Amino acid sequence: MVLTIEQVDLDTSKIREWRSVVTLIVFIITNVVVLFPFPIPLYFPRPLVDGFFNSLAFLRVIAPRPKSTGASVSTRWVRTEFPLNFVTAPLIADLFLLAILAIGRSEVYGGTIYSDNIEPIDIMVFFITLAYIAISIDASGLIRFLAFKVLQKGGEVGHKLFFYLYLFFFGLGSFVGNDPIILSGTAFLAYMTRVSSNIIHPRAWIHTQFAIANIASATLVSSNPTNLVLAGAFNIKFIIYTANMILPVFVTALVLFPFLLYIIFADESLIPLSIEMHKLSKEAQARKPVNPNIPHARGTAEEDEKNQQVGDDTTKLLSLEEIMNPFLDKRGATVGGIIMALTLACILIINAIKQVIGDQPVFYVTLPAAFLMFCWDLSQGWLHRGETREIAQQGRREVQYARAERAIREQEEVLRRDSALGSDDALTTTPQEERPRSLSEKSDRSAQNDSSSMTIEHCTTAMPTSASSEAESEPKRSSSEERRIRDIEGRISRELELQQQQGPATLVSVFVRARTWMQETFPTVTAVATHLPVALVPFALAMFVLVQALVTKGWVAVFAYGWDHWVIKTGTVGAIGGMAFLSVILCNFAGTNIGTTILLCRVIQSWMAIRDQPGAAFISDRTFWATVYSMALGVNYGAFSIAFSGSLAGLLWRDILARKHIRVREVEFMRVNLPIIAIAMVVGCLILVGEVYVMRHDNVPYHIDGVH
Repeated sequence: MVLTIEQVDLDTSKIREWRSVVTLIVFIITNVVVLFPFPIPLYFPRPLVDGFFNSLAFLRVIAPRPKSTGASVSTRWVRTEFPLNFVTAPLIADLFLLAILAIGRSEVYGGTIYSDNIEPIDIMVFFITLAYIAISIDASGLIRFLAFKVLQKGGEVGHKLFFYLYLFFFGLGSFVGNDPIILSGTAFLAYMTRVSSNIIHPRAWIHTQFAIANIASATLVSSNPTNLVLAGAFNIKFIIYTANMILPVFVTALVLFPFLLYIIFADESLIPLSIEMHKLSKEAQARKPVNPNIPHARGTAEEDEKNQQVGDDTTKLLSLEEIMNPFLDKRGATVGGIIMALTLACILIINAIKQVIGDQPVFYVTLPAAFLMFCWDLSQGWLHRGETREIAQQGRREVQYARAERAIREQEEVLRRDSALGSDDALTTTPQEERPRSLSEKSDRSAQNDSSSMTIEHCTTAMPTSASSEAESEPKRSSSEERRIRDIEGRISRELELQQQQGPATLVSVFVRARTWMQETFPTVTAVATHLPVALVPFALAMFVLVQALVTKGWVAVFAYGWDHWVIKTGTVGAIGGMAFLSVILCNFAGTNIGTTILLCRVIQSWMAIRDQPGAAFISDRTFWATVYSMALGVNYGAFSIAFSGSLAGLLWRDILARKHIRVREVEFMRVNLPIIAIAMVVGCLILVGEVYVMRHDNVPYHIDGVH
């Protein structure tokens, strides 16, 4: 059965119209902004801004703002920033094209509902619902726990551990996709390399993990939204897609490993022969691990990690506990694994027999499965709400106490410096009733929001005090030291009371309390909702519309004619090499790998229409599927190539590393990844060449399954 698509407009004369030219320019500018996001400064008259916020305060939407004094009122304008990024830029581009009538209802419909076998909304629903299951499995602690087991098995032999982690990320990435691997695996490696005394730089571990996670995502259609777009555009059965991709992907992973270990990262400061790990105390090993999804579950540990230097011993101890004593929700991980396995099996079965039962949207399977997973997470949160709330409140009390104590120490340090400079009257010039308020202003504002559900009695009676514990452990103190301890405790209590003072309830404060209640009662649900790639939905749909605009304005037809000439000149091997190169490069310059997949699918569909014209030579089965599967390799592998914006996973990877105090610059990202992407694409394409020459024919037209 020959693959057919709807009638494609191949009229290239449209590109001479001014709206067509503007459409192409807008598309290029949009992709540049996605690659290099930046904020736009906006200025508003101060009376207008003050009036707006005063109105919100009057309506009790927000709390009344403090009165501005001094330099803050000297300016007549208030500066704010509007972000231009991968979400806002495509949406603004679509609205602009609608405003100038460059696109209309047909382009919006084709870019969101259906056009040429691509159903964007169905693809997004499928991906988000499947992502919920995968991220819920990650939230159960399974990925980090398995990584810990791999770390134990690898032991202190550096090359052995590197191989085990490489194999682990590849196997798990093939099953759940790259996003959960990026979420948990990146943080795990950041901690692991930090607590090793002879891994000088984490470069080898983090870049290898990012590369192999994206290589593995090319195996299953469900592992990456780019695969969903491609399979839908060319009506590829999921099992057939995997059958054609598994050999190039597997051989790529097999050949790439020795290059990474012995050539690209052949430095003992990166991958030591023997890894020297800091030891976790028996007391810490015996301590019950806490659920990191519960807010403030680690008490002041997160605060200490933010405030301490990366190489500090305290930070290393916290990191060591994170990886050597990981949390695991066994029941949640088991249920999630079973639901994911059954979901993938049902998808493959339904997709394989769709000729019998009809073409059904795949989200008919993933949506009920995600709802079932959601109900499980919800019920488990409610059943264990007493325990999670107690952990969260205890941790918040510790954080509030630490912040108050730190503010007092900072105040005392300032007073000591003033005293050393001769300002002996510094203590007497500040009224006693004003001193705690100045300390409260120095405390973090988030403590006020987080503490809204607590009472003052909880803080003052149940608060752990480091000073009192020191007094118990060292009973022999001088009377002056005891007076000083009591004075500090009293000042901390006053500071906490000031933090607890609340004004009238507002819509914002109600929302904050509701969010805190949700986090404490349903920690897994809120954690999964936070990490869901929902930003992908508006971005992808807006890019679908932009590419559909290029189709209707004749530009995709121009690209398709150019591709047709290339294939005529170079044949099947040229088709594989050319499409592989284009897809990798465009991932970095055409709206990430999602935008690239959308654009290239439309180009190939127009190429099919060109060859379907009367008198034109048919596209051979070998050349067509060589082109399609080389694009599949390129849009997956292109995520680890030149820029972070090659994929949304790259942006997520960079942000997670930054939160763990590991800064990866654009130049370093490109320099490290260029040899990796070169080896991966060459190996993958060579295997694909051999595969299509053995399995496919050059003298018959392309078919849906491509198998004879």
